[in-house]
Amino acid sequence: MKKGQVYEAAVERVDFPNRGVARTEEGPVIVKNSLPGQKIKLSIHKVRNGKAEGRLMEVLEKSPLEGDAPCSHFGICGGCAYLSLPYEEQLRLKGEQVKRLLDSCLGRQGAWQWDGIKGSPAVLEYRNKMEFSFGDEVKDGPLALGMHRRGSFYDVVTVGGCRIVDGDYRLILRQALDYFASGPVKISYYHRLRHEGYLRHLVVRKAARTGEILAALVTSSQVPSGVEERKLEEGFSDCLLRLEREGKLKGHFAGILHITNDSLADVVRSDRTEVLYGRDYFYEELLNLRFKISIFSFFQTNTRGAEVLYGMVRTYVDELEDGARGKLVFDLYSGTGTIAQLMASTARKVVGVEIVEEAVEAAARNARENGLDNCTFIAGDVLKVLDSLEEKPDLIVLDPPRDGIHPKALPKILSYGVERIVYISCKPTSLVRDLETFLDGGYIVERAAAVDQFPWTANVETICLLRRRS
Repeated sequence: MKKGQVYEAAVERVDFPNRGVARTEEGPVIVKNSLPGQKIKLSIHKVRNGKAEGRLMEVLEKSPLEGDAPCSHFGICGGCAYLSLPYEEQLRLKGEQVKRLLDSCLGRQGAWQWDGIKGSPAVLEYRNKMEFSFGDEVKDGPLALGMHRRGSFYDVVTVGGCRIVDGDYRLILRQALDYFASGPVKISYYHRLRHEGYLRHLVVRKAARTGEILAALVTSSQVPSGVEERKLEEGFSDCLLRLEREGKLKGHFAGILHITNDSLADVVRSDRTEVLYGRDYFYEELLNLRFKISIFSFFQTNTRGAEVLYGMVRTYVDELEDGARGKLVFDLYSGTGTIAQLMASTARKVVGVEIVEEAVEAAARNARENGLDNCTFIAGDVLKVLDSLEEKPDLIVLDPPRDGIHPKALPKILSYGVERIVYISCKPTSLVRDLETFLDGGYIVERAAAVDQFPWTANVETICLLRRRS
């Protein structure tokens, strides 16, 4: 195969993450955004070490598994990968992907228990946070607000009909876009290549239990000429509150914020945050615990799905001898302390370690509000903090970021020699890489399960229970 060659091929399967395997006469080709059973036209764009990757040019024949997607943006927006599949087929697909990866790693250890994949209680309108980007759909086109176009870093698709969020998100998106697009002065979006412009993102969070909403306009400090920023802020806040006054929202605003961000990277962060209305947080409830959530708090984006995920974690721990009762538990990469607080109801003590200081402060505050006095949260890199901890844990829970555990932290975790470890992963390829080290260090995987926290996307959570060999 050579770069630029065009083939027609049938897609045999999809590996994580969203990597279709298409069979040609010359051999297999990896093609993103394809589905099993499709007949496709592809163009080779990379050949390395005998492995080929291609770009999807056209779907010649749909998969027999496909139906009509419930969203008009599917295939254009880069968010959802499996929206044309029935949910049961998507679950089966993700479960097979995770099981195949685990099999490739665990074959050398012997038998282990696969507990399958657990579905999300809500498959549409399940997300409790969205970061919409300002931009244009085509070069020099009208202002857009939404998600990046599939395969593009610059083009933005206005996703006014997005189905993974509820109607309040769609109304807020349209109201904000109309406000900035129809004013007397043109408000430019922030160009990611030139680092010029004003409008960057619109972040919306909504509490699944209380219906409270936080909305944050994220801009650069480059205020357009002829624009008085204070009046622009007041107009933005008022146009959103009008939705509530007119009874169009199912929820209600806890706060409306303006965040100034001059980072060159295309990320949402705050150099300065101003509260335009209300407050900068709301409360959410999860498994009978109460959490204070800010616009930047780490919190699972599928509240009801998170209850399934954490319920599985609690099941794995509770089925151990004595569970967490009377034990010292280390919750490494603890975020805002959700898992730590679940363990705290029976554990002697829980120590959470998290590198994001705001998350640590939130975790400590949430534990106090939930009446838990046996939780300690430490701000710092797990790699360094473990050197300063003198106590030896009885149980370790790991929930690292997508890239997994730092290679230098793994030996420190292994050195504790605890009997059981629970590993939660949002990226199974990183999980499998780390499991190789655990296997070499004397552990085996007793059981594992997947949880679909992100219906219609290529992402999936995995839980493994590890046991130290005798």
